[in-house]
Amino acid sequence: MQRPPHAPVAAIVQMTSGIDPDANLQVIDHALAAAAAEGAAMAFFPEMSLLLDRDRQRSAAHMQREVDSPWPAALAKMARRHHIWLHSGSMPLLADDGERRVNRSHVIDDKGEIRARYDKIHMFDVTLPTGENWTESSAYVGGDAIVLVDTPLGRLGLSICYDLRFPELYRALVDGGAELIAIPAAFTVPTGEAHWHPLLRARAIETACHVLAAAQAGTHADGRATFGHSLAIDPWGTVLTDVDAQQSGSAAGYDISFVAIDAEVQNRARAAIPLARSRAVRNIEL
Repeated sequence: MQRPPHAPVAAIVQMTSGIDPDANLQVIDHALAAAAAEGAAMAFFPEMSLLLDRDRQRSAAHMQREVDSPWPAALAKMARRHHIWLHSGSMPLLADDGERRVNRSHVIDDKGEIRARYDKIHMFDVTLPTGENWTESSAYVGGDAIVLVDTPLGRLGLSICYDLRFPELYRALVDGGAELIAIPAAFTVPTGEAHWHPLLRARAIETACHVLAAAQAGTHADGRATFGHSLAIDPWGTVLTDVDAQQSGSAAGYDISFVAIDAEVQNRARAAIPLARSRAVRNIEL
């Protein structure tokens, strides 16, 4: 990895999370140690890094409200021990009503303090051409707020997986000052093959932000298969890393790639194509 002077480094972690949260936490701990050893300022994990289980009855045994769940505290302890910021990807937690769940991201600093929480807004309710049917809204309730947080890498806008398909969310994040965007995911193989790369590059280009997209990959214990291809993309749309293009899997239970977040790339992209200025000149109302 070529690192421009003073450019902070992000670690993008790809996992094959399973149905045992303790095992997943152990993988996260090992990945954080590896990220810290390489001098990364912040590590990014995939959607549902703590528990990936589509069997709702089985996973119900692990469901708690955040105030009662051991998972955020476990991640905070790891961040503090390894002296590194982390983006959790996401985890399932009970919603305030105690019935449905939320798909929640946490940003935790190197002192173990939770700096931000984000609940996935858009629910994955689809029937794919392959016959796969997903009705996320039957178990999960969507969030209702955009979230930005200042990190060592810059001002980070938060989103999760299916949110990727809704560009208005990313416009709002940029209006809030986003300089980079996290998009942790667990894309299916058919949708990943068709849409993952073009959607992520589009979000990077239209926002002129770095996009960091840690992904689930491979065949999971609950039987599902996910696409992988964790990506980091710069504000010009250049793919900086594609984890599957570099590595075929690891006995450690994760793959990791490192990217330097060069603010000058964003400055050049926004100067070359001044989207904010052009948008202000012509405000189209339908």
